[in-house]
Amino acid sequence: MDYFYGPGRNHLFVPGPVNIPEQVIRAMNRNNEDYRSPAVPALTKTLLEDVKKVFKTTSGTPFMIPTTGTGAWESALTNTLSPGDRIVSFLIGQFSLLWIDQQQRLNFNVDVVESDWGQGANLDVLASKIAEDKEHTIKAICIVHNETATGVTNNLATVRKILDHYQHPALFLVDGVSSICALDFRMDEWGIDVALTGSQKALSLPTGMGIICASPKALEATKTAKSVRVFFDWNDYLKFYKMGTYWPYTPSIQLLYGLRAALDLIFEEGLDNVIARHGRLAKATRLAVEAWGLKNCTQKEEWFSDTVTAVVVPPYIDSSEIVKRAWKRYNLSLGLGLNKVAGKVFRIGHLGNLNELQLLGCLAGVEMVLKDVGYPVKLGSGVAAASGYLSNATPIIPSRI
Repeated sequence: MDYFYGPGRNHLFVPGPVNIPEQVIRAMNRNNEDYRSPAVPALTKTLLEDVKKVFKTTSGTPFMIPTTGTGAWESALTNTLSPGDRIVSFLIGQFSLLWIDQQQRLNFNVDVVESDWGQGANLDVLASKIAEDKEHTIKAICIVHNETATGVTNNLATVRKILDHYQHPALFLVDGVSSICALDFRMDEWGIDVALTGSQKALSLPTGMGIICASPKALEATKTAKSVRVFFDWNDYLKFYKMGTYWPYTPSIQLLYGLRAALDLIFEEGLDNVIARHGRLAKATRLAVEAWGLKNCTQKEEWFSDTVTAVVVPPYIDSSEIVKRAWKRYNLSLGLGLNKVAGKVFRIGHLGNLNELQLLGCLAGVEMVLKDVGYPVKLGSGVAAASGYLSNATPIIPSRI
């Protein structure tokens, strides 16, 4: 029973946690098992092989840790770096801010490159810092691929080009929490050393699993990294990988079966088709925002996110009232503006197992809420712009061709 009942389904359009497919819910609806039996290691082996596909890596080693994205952050840092190591990290929104806070509290020497919220990482500054670092004092570059607070996506390929151009050995650590399985992500091609995501985002699972993938270079770095780690220590996992039992402590059995179902759905649709679908839904959302006469928080098209759109409201409207009204009156969940953009933006999440008609329902709801709070929206304008685009851009469902 819902804590606050509302008729029909909740329309969940925050940028995570996201809608869970019925197939995944059914797969998780099972009793506990002995994780030391032959069944769970056999299941785990297939999952470890298949999660590499969504990171687009053949050489990476994955770790599925019962944690959140925040825990995955800590795992990436403490397994590869030592206290006092110099890190270049980009502050572009709330979640990059939180990762930087974690880096500082773990006693790394964090060189923060800050941009206005709504802009991407300043890679020109990175190039200057790398060019000047003849002694290779910079040990890692940390970047959030997709900043959900502002709807900004960073160019990871350019980061790799900068490192290669100056032949700099810094590790390349990427938060892919709201990008992996939704945006184009190429771990091997872009030379990413540690990539991480969370189960509650584009994988469309409940919260509770942090998935990290480490390159051979990152694994080599663990041999000299002096940061204290216990629960997040990759070496404990690697020891059990060699034994064929895989788990140094009790995993969430239900999440493992859910992940199996989620990956099966992604592979049935085709990962490239999944990425293209996210692109369509994002484009449709941006067209709706434009039709409403509102602006995207993201300042340049090159930074537009295909998993979340942050919508700027006029000064006379508090965006938190839009979010409250949507939930109270229409059972529609939208994302709040956070920190510097609190009260100034609301966020429409369009990631995970989601289709065109679901999105159009959300956009219709947003229009009604905008009218409720006194914004002079023409009802149907955003829906018309989005549906006009989607009616031409949406292909036949791959499995029904």
